[in-house]
Parts: sequence; structure tokens; C-alpha cells
Amino acid sequence: MASFTSSLKMLVIILYITSIKAYAQELSTNFYDETCPNLISTVKPLVENIVANEPRMGATLLRLHFHDCFVNGCDGSVLLDVIGGEKESVHNIRSIRGFDEIDRIKKEVEYVCPGVVSCADILTLVAREAVVYLGGPSWSLEYGRKDSTTSATAGSADNQLPFGNADLSDLVSFFDKNGFSVGEMVALSGAHTIGQARCVRFRNRIYGEPNINPEFAQSLQQICPATAGTGDDNLAPLDPTSNLFNNDYYLDLTYNEGLLHSDQVLFTGSGSETDQFVQLYATDQNRFFSDFMSVMLKMGRLGVKIGDQGIIRTNCRVVN
Repeated sequence: MASFTSSLKMLVIILYITSIKAYAQELSTNFYDETCPNLISTVKPLVENIVANEPRMGATLLRLHFHDCFVNGCDGSVLLDVIGGEKESVHNIRSIRGFDEIDRIKKEVEYVCPGVVSCADILTLVAREAVVYLGGPSWSLEYGRKDSTTSATAGSADNQLPFGNADLSDLVSFFDKNGFSVGEMVALSGAHTIGQARCVRFRNRIYGEPNINPEFAQSLQQICPATAGTGDDNLAPLDPTSNLFNNDYYLDLTYNEGLLHSDQVLFTGSGSETDQFVQLYATDQNRFFSDFMSVMLKMGRLGVKIGDQGIIRTNCRVVN
């Protein structure tokens, strides 16, 4: 039975990876060269202006792309206004934002190239430009995704995204079923080098967890009271340089200063596989940037809709 289960799991992974490769053949770096040649020059300054006015928005825009791709694929469904849909999941409600900013960007793109560029592709481009503006790497993007006409239910979205209090085994399982290796998981987690988290997301970590720097915990306790319901929305940076995309996130983990439980479980000091990747990225920012670019490109291929599998939504919030 164990052998059968193992073989079945391997078959599922092979089929999944094969589907990613098939979709990748349909996506193209020059997809909009003829139909919307000014796409990047239109979007880039808008993202730069948005992030300049509120640096935290850089992480927000990157997070939108992640939450879109890992729930039924990169199809722009996270942007749909649907009662009981993805936006209302535990992972997303009062957590992801930036919808007005995406509306603004989409409006400008529609003005330049009406009915051509999907919301899913806009999320992909916006995520990269946000990373670049905050000092991170730039990578060639693949385009050609179509938008979904439906949103996942809130419950389905919750089942497809990891919680901030997830243990390492849960994280490894989550990424594995989506076709990502342990190393790719650690590289993608580096997105937490930018942005902030609400007190309610890290309260349990700073009150009682043993693998935390005591001084770090005490400083956070000034921001986040122990009593639930008190200061829940108070913010703390995911790393001290939260407005700069760098490798400090990994260095923090080696000091037991990961803000979220799901961050710190990547490093225990035991010499585990995740420990080794954390230490690698903590000492080699160029390697982190290189691996991050690769895993972002791979994430952008998850479950994409192409051809007549989807549409181009002219308003990202609603189906045409």
C-alpha cells in the first residue's frame, strides 16, 4: 500500500510539472510586443509612484501575485468582488489589499491597450516592478495568461494557502504539492524581506515560543499586547529593513528573529536542509536574488489559463 501511495504521489507530481511546462510553452516574453508595446512603460512609473508614496505597498503588490497564483492558478481571480469568494477568506480578509491601486493601473493599461492585457498578467508585472523599485532583482516575465470568470470560495482559498503559524512539515507539504522543492520554498519565503505583519499574526510567537531572541520578543511586546483583541492591527516589520529588498530576512532567522512562526521554522540551527538554504542566502545575496527570480518565474506558471480557457477582464473586479 505504501508503495502504491508513493507511486501515485509521484505520478501526480509528474503530471503537474508536465502541465506547468505545457503552459510555459504558451506563455511568452514577447506576448505583447505587437499588441501592447507600451505595457511596461505604462505600468512601471505607476508602480514606482504607488510604492514611493507608501513603501509597504511594495510587499502588498507582491503578496497579491502570490495569493492569486496559489489559489487555482495565476488567473486574476483574487481581484474579483464576489460574496463568499477569495477576498473573504481568512488568509485574505484584512490581510491583502492594493485593489484600488490595481484598478488604477488597469485603467491606464486599458486606455493604452483596450481589451488586450489580462489582470493576471498585470499582477505578474506589478509584482516584479515593486520588487525592483525596492532594490530587488529584475527578471524577464512571461505573458499570455487569461483571467478567470469565477472566484474560488473563501473556504477553498483557505485550504490552498499556508497559515502564518504553519509548522515546517506543513509548509514543505504545501509547496511540494504545488511542485516546489524545499530550496524553492526557502527562496520564495524571502519575499518576507519586505512588508509588515499585524500583531494578531505574530502574537503567539512573541509570547512563549522558545526559539526567539528574548530582546527581540520584548521589543515586539511593546507593539503587540498579550491580550487578544488589544492592538490586533498594530504593525511590525517582517525584517528591520522592510522597505528594502535584500537578504536581511535570512540573517534575522539565524538570530532567531523571524517575526512569524512560519518564518522561524525555516531555521532551527540543527543543520537541516532548510537551515542550509537559510545560511546560504544569509551570506550570499546574489544567490538569493538568482534563486528568487527563478522561483517567481515558476510561480507565475501555476495553473494559468490560456486561449479560450479564460477572458481579458476590462475591470479586474468583475466579469465582463
